[in-house]
Amino acid sequence: MASSPVREFLVTYFMPDKCYEELFVRLHFHAPCVRLVLTKAAGFWMLLDVLLAQLPQLLKILWSGSAEGLSLVSVIMQLYALSCPVVYAMANHFPLFAWAERILTLAQTLVIVFLILRYRGDTLKGLLFVLAYTCVMFLLGSYAAAKVILAMHSSSVAALIASKALQAGTNYCNGHTGQLSSLSVFLTWAGSLGATFTSVQVSASRITHTAALMYSLH
Repeated sequence: MASSPVREFLVTYFMPDKCYEELFVRLHFHAPCVRLVLTKAAGFWMLLDVLLAQLPQLLKILWSGSAEGLSLVSVIMQLYALSCPVVYAMANHFPLFAWAERILTLAQTLVIVFLILRYRGDTLKGLLFVLAYTCVMFLLGSYAAAKVILAMHSSSVAALIASKALQAGTNYCNGHTGQLSSLSVFLTWAGSLGATFTSVQVSASRITHTAALMYSLH
């Protein structure tokens, strides 16, 4: 008997046959299978966040013809935070397929910076910023010292948090969110939640394996 399209999809992307049988045929809440499904779902959501999180914000600015309410410093800090992993990957010669999707996010964020300056009447500054950013990224990825790369990589999370705090402060001072895209904010939040869940699962797995190893040495 041919399997259903739903089963084919779930087994192909989210779980092995055994987990499908446990969860959907026997209706048994099998904890390892549930964790596996949630981890894979979080991974897909993180990829969606990387590819699309900035797109709604970009489209909203273009649609309205305004960047009112957006903090330029906040977006630049976000651009820096997103650039750090890319510079780290470039400097360490990671294969392109391992980080290529982040280039799209960087491009979208860079365009947002340009549009903010453009709609403030500083088109030339925007073009110069894009040119300078591109040159700096190339130089950092090609010639920066290992300590500089590591420091950037370590500071990316702090920079991202700072960017959100700056935008929140701007919203508070303005009394409104302006052209800030709620969908972009939601996608970023959901992607961060997925990354946190995945990190917790990986950390828990490492702790379990370490404990088992220590136990075996006694």
